[in-house]
Amino acid sequence: MPAPKELDPSASLPALYGVKLRKLRVRAGFTQRGLGDLIPVAHSRIAQFELGKETPPEDVNTRLDEILEADGDLVDLWTHIKRTPIPDWARKFVAYEARANKMLKYMAHAVPGLLQTESYARALLRISRPRDTEAEVEALVAARLERQAILRRSAPPLLWCILDEAVIRRPVGCRAVMREQLAHVLALAETPDVVVQVLPFDQGEHPVMGGSLTLLGFERGPDVAYIESSHSGELVEVPDAVAAYALAYDLLQAQALPPGKSLSFVRSALEEFHTCGSRGST
Repeated sequence: MPAPKELDPSASLPALYGVKLRKLRVRAGFTQRGLGDLIPVAHSRIAQFELGKETPPEDVNTRLDEILEADGDLVDLWTHIKRTPIPDWARKFVAYEARANKMLKYMAHAVPGLLQTESYARALLRISRPRDTEAEVEALVAARLERQAILRRSAPPLLWCILDEAVIRRPVGCRAVMREQLAHVLALAETPDVVVQVLPFDQGEHPVMGGSLTLLGFERGPDVAYIESSHSGELVEVPDAVAAYALAYDLLQAQALPPGKSLSFVRSALEEFHTCGSRGST
């Protein structure tokens, strides 16, 4: 049997939780499968909890605390994890973002967080976190809006966004939410520090089919890349890998509509949300 994977409790709150859970499980004499059977959850999920890759739902965590006689320690740790609005996998990226002087983004499915309206952000976060309380969702909305202060600095970074056509066609929230969001994108794209391009569906395949991509540049220090899906992200700092993503972004820019035509494309979509039925009420 292979040795258990080493855990670093200082890496994140979920990692600290995982270390604590493993110690309690081993002390109680349970295998992952045996503990999972008592909850009941799959033993593979117990492994994910211990590796800090997944935080258990509240009812599962309460049951773990009871079975392992943790005297509330797991409940306390779980509460701290849930009160932290920015997930651990995104925290290092947000720190980089705060000092970048250039941001290049390709968004496959949603408007980038720095350009989102409050209502649009709330609709996205609500649907992606169905088990969260209203207070937890509102904390995430507030954290996302606070990040937008970057664009209001006296010397904001250059923000160049390529939006897949899906971003402006797929309704998020009601029609009013989408109208407000697209109008907000258009208004920001009129400022000198924000550039928007649209990648139409008819361009077919492209170099970043797997998800969204961000490249961050700095006055001092090497560029970094960030690959993101709705529930996870990967920060890329190896220079050769960052260079490969930068080349992919260059190719995306060549495939996308020029900025002027892109804004016309967004205006046309905005008009459609005024006149055509879509999900939700007006």
